Amino acid sequence: MNDISNELQMPIDELETAEAWMKAGREVAVATVVETWGSAPRPVGSHLVIDSEANFEGSVSGGCVEGAVIAEAMDVLASGESKMLEFGVADETAWRVGLSCGGRIRVYVERIG
Repeated sequence: MNDISNELQMPIDELETAEAWMKAGREVAVATVVETWGSAPRPVGSHLVIDSEANFEGSVSGGCVEGAVIAEAMDVLASGESKMLEFGVADETAWRVGLSCGGRIRVYVERIG
């Protein structure tokens, strides 16, 4: 009898990852897409979880935006102060920062646990 569960990869739930990391004693921040305008790579409600060693799981955008969110999450973990971030670009610079269609996103970053 074949066990197909090993052959299929289940999607990763970032909030379950955050919970597991917290149970393991890690400090964790969660970044959540709370608003989008125009074309955005990830929908509202998308998550990126980050620990104090800069390990991360999930996605809020991609490209340089993701790197900037991870850097801001490190500050949030150190200070305990949540942040609202906004990223937006003109069409001619969109590819460089990861918003390939010129959209804008707002991302809320908070320490949890």
